[in-house]
Amino acid sequence: MSGEIKEYLRTGIIRVEDLGELPSEERLKKKPVCITECIQPIPCDSCYYACKFNAIKMDNINDPPKIDYEKCTGCNLCLRTCPGLAMFTVGITKDGKGYVTMPHEFEPYPKPGDIVEILGRRGQSLGKARVKFVFPPEKNDKTALVTVEVDKDLIFEARAIKVM
Repeated sequence: MSGEIKEYLRTGIIRVEDLGELPSEERLKKKPVCITECIQPIPCDSCYYACKFNAIKMDNINDPPKIDYEKCTGCNLCLRTCPGLAMFTVGITKDGKGYVTMPHEFEPYPKPGDIVEILGRRGQSLGKARVKFVFPPEKNDKTALVTVEVDKDLIFEARAIKVM
């Protein structure tokens, strides 16, 4: 319906169905892949230039980035450069466990092995998870990247953590 205001413009909350095509479970089991939740046209292309594998497509600086899931290696370079914290890396291990790497800006930063609360897009609790990896902030930055192990059904829902 043209003229209808998209729900995320009214609520400020992106839903999974707003993201468009997502990688298949088969693809997610091969290797990690980046997911972009940057869905509005804004003048930003830092992820495009950070990607060394040409996996991010944009026709111009205002286009929302599109990920070529076959080219993406899940290297996290786009997560590091995204000023809007709108990039995530997701995957499924061979034994069926899900994992999500997400930007995290709150101190204290968690440590591998810590149990944290997983939060969804609305800030609601999705349960607890174990921190697998923490990539500390780079120079002149305050954003760490935190990888948590979650149920594979939560990889497109878990978007923040709360250190307990």
